[in-house]
Amino acid sequence: MGSLFRSEEMTLAQLFLQSEAAYACVSELGELGLVQFRDLNPDVNAFQRKFVNEVRRCDEMERKLRFLEKEIRKAGIPIVDTGENPDAPPPREMIDLEATFEKLENEMKEVNTNQEALKRNFLELTELKHILRKTQSFFEEAEFHHQMQDPALAEESHALLLGDEERGGQPMRLGFVAGVINRERLPTFERMLWRACRGNVFLRQTEIETPLEDPVTGDQVHKCVFIIFFQGDQLKSRVKKICEGFRATLYPCPETPAERREMAIGVMTRIEDLQTVLNQTQDHRHRVLVSAAKNIRVWFIKARKIKAIYHTLNLFNLDVTQKCLIAECWCPVADLERIQLALRRGTEHSGSSVPSILNRMTTKQAPPTYHKTNKFTSAFQAIVDSYGVASYCEVNPAPFTIITFPFLFAVMFGDAGHGLIMALFGLWMVWREKQLMNQRKDDGTWAIFFGGRYIILLMGAFSIYTGFIYNDFFSKSLNIFGSSWSMANISDEDIEKYDMIELDPNVTSIYKPRSPYPFGLDPIWNMAENKITFLNSFKMKMSVILGVLQMSFGICLSLSNYRFFKDPVSSVSVFIPQLLFLLCIFGYMVAIIFYKWIAYDASISYKAPSLLITMINMFLFKFPESQDDYLYSGQKGFQIFLVLLAVACVPCMLFIKPYFAWRAHKSGKRTVRVNGAAEDTAVIMDQDEGEMPPPPPEGVSGHKEEEEFDIGELLIYQAIHTIEFCLGCISHTASYLRLWALSLAHAQLSEVLWSMVLHIGLGFQGWVGAVVTTLVFPAFAVLTIAILLVMEGLSAFLHALRLHWVEFQSKFYKGEGHQFVPFSFEALMEDHN
Repeated sequence: MGSLFRSEEMTLAQLFLQSEAAYACVSELGELGLVQFRDLNPDVNAFQRKFVNEVRRCDEMERKLRFLEKEIRKAGIPIVDTGENPDAPPPREMIDLEATFEKLENEMKEVNTNQEALKRNFLELTELKHILRKTQSFFEEAEFHHQMQDPALAEESHALLLGDEERGGQPMRLGFVAGVINRERLPTFERMLWRACRGNVFLRQTEIETPLEDPVTGDQVHKCVFIIFFQGDQLKSRVKKICEGFRATLYPCPETPAERREMAIGVMTRIEDLQTVLNQTQDHRHRVLVSAAKNIRVWFIKARKIKAIYHTLNLFNLDVTQKCLIAECWCPVADLERIQLALRRGTEHSGSSVPSILNRMTTKQAPPTYHKTNKFTSAFQAIVDSYGVASYCEVNPAPFTIITFPFLFAVMFGDAGHGLIMALFGLWMVWREKQLMNQRKDDGTWAIFFGGRYIILLMGAFSIYTGFIYNDFFSKSLNIFGSSWSMANISDEDIEKYDMIELDPNVTSIYKPRSPYPFGLDPIWNMAENKITFLNSFKMKMSVILGVLQMSFGICLSLSNYRFFKDPVSSVSVFIPQLLFLLCIFGYMVAIIFYKWIAYDASISYKAPSLLITMINMFLFKFPESQDDYLYSGQKGFQIFLVLLAVACVPCMLFIKPYFAWRAHKSGKRTVRVNGAAEDTAVIMDQDEGEMPPPPPEGVSGHKEEEEFDIGELLIYQAIHTIEFCLGCISHTASYLRLWALSLAHAQLSEVLWSMVLHIGLGFQGWVGAVVTTLVFPAFAVLTIAILLVMEGLSAFLHALRLHWVEFQSKFYKGEGHQFVPFSFEALMEDHN
């Protein structure tokens, strides 16, 4: 399993880089992605570091690129992603990039300003065109009504409108204003006019058929043309204030038809000229953005790489001569040669004559944890890391999770039909992963599904397997090999009449079982009345067996940790008592489950003692009086021995380790704590005179700190862990019963969905049945995917997650390390995508 089983061996290294070669060397290390730099200036403010000005320049370049990207997306121009990954440009190229981005930004701002001004003028002329057209229709309509009136009244009205009649020595003339207003503001505008002017104004309005473009936002706006008639300067002033308050735009409108026609001709000519200029401006803007869209991805990569390099250089220290940069970094020991080659390439590219130097250091700090993963194992490693990053060189549960996680999921999900759908979905994502890789990156839900595509594929595949074991295919059984039950004295009519039958292999006059069904459950159990009783017993025992096996395996993995960290005391005082305690109680329970399956057939199954009663009596030391009631000969003495052995394991776990620590303290030997060890308690390492302990792994060797010995504290700590383990064995074994519970729930939900939805259509005959099935099937498909696949799948996923995090990993895994986060351009680009 390589480095996936344990962390890569890490070392702390010190780099000496010449100032002129530092940029190129860091660039090469970023492309390699195998070095995690430490901050050597933790007390220095970010604004007081050496390369802060370069970082600010990079921030400014990114701002300009984001502005260009926003304009490109607003224009609907596709951004070409050729997959090109250019190297970080040299520092002198940074000036050329800044000049290019500055020129493009200024040009775009100037074009946008001019285009906005042109659009504003175009909007005003368009509104004026509509005003002239609509007011002309208003006056023509008024003239028509004027001519249709009685001649005497018409002459009088004509005189009044023209101001021929004087009242009080002053001629009466009606003034008017015309403008446009947003359609949604018109009702409120009309009410305000009526109330403010006390009904002494006359308003005519009509809607502009085509929406107008807002010059600032680019949105389509619906507007209306209005004309207001009034009398007197006071009303005129009031009307204009109301129009200003409602952001209505007023335009000059001539009073005579000839002047309106002349103005309309002039407006149309200006609109045509302005449209030509707008089209040319838009074409120029489009050409600039298309040209920028071809290179903007490459520009982003270059700017981000430059910024990352200078940000990393800010972590370095300058030597006293100001000519050399000093850095410290964590790196895998196996990749030191590749790192040396990268430093050599960087020195050659910079033209420096002084080579860069890499020195390995000894440190007391715990190294970071680094597991090499690929696209298949990374998702399973993420499941483990979500609980906690493995301590340095601790056993990593991820390799075992690759198999156990989808298997336990499938035990709860077990349906071959649902598993087939899930497996096909996962296979589709795996098959088209290159095409799907760059699609919908902003969709967080899709990113989660796509990132776990291999988990989904394996969960579906294992669900198909367990579905055939349970003989469940969309809640129906498949009679692949033919039932092993032969029916005597029962006709098909009786089976159809009673719908359910009770299977009992002891009733040989009716049921004559032949050889066992080759694979999985016999399909006849699907129509058996005692199906639930049989399946409950089977799945409950299976859950306990799987749980005890996985917990025992977890305890065995703890031995690998103790041996790797050279901790023989924990091997004796922790591993052996824990394994014995678990096997003496729950391992024995699993053994008698298998014994009952083998020793008792159907004809004498009624004589088999109850498993639960047997376990209770084992701890109460109550045993049957009759020898015939025992499972096997010698059961009494063997069970007493197992209980006493399990009880004896408790003081072993409690006292052995503190005793060795006390004895080492009394004899003058040192007690040290090795932080890399998987065990939280002190690791005893004897250091007699003239004898040195074996060296621990790289990076752990120096991380020892002497502690003041306190036997009371150690006893309390050991007591807590002992009680936690003993009670945890009981609760964790019971927790595995969720495998049975969720499997039962999934099967029952699937059966209910089939009988209450799809069975309705299948119950009809002929063409009616075909029509009803066609109508019902979409509902069945949607409910199957939404409830049984998504909701039930998520539930089984979370329960499988809990079984791994709590029941399995708690037996050997501490997860108290910190992740190795190398300086990598690839990871940087993925974070920004």
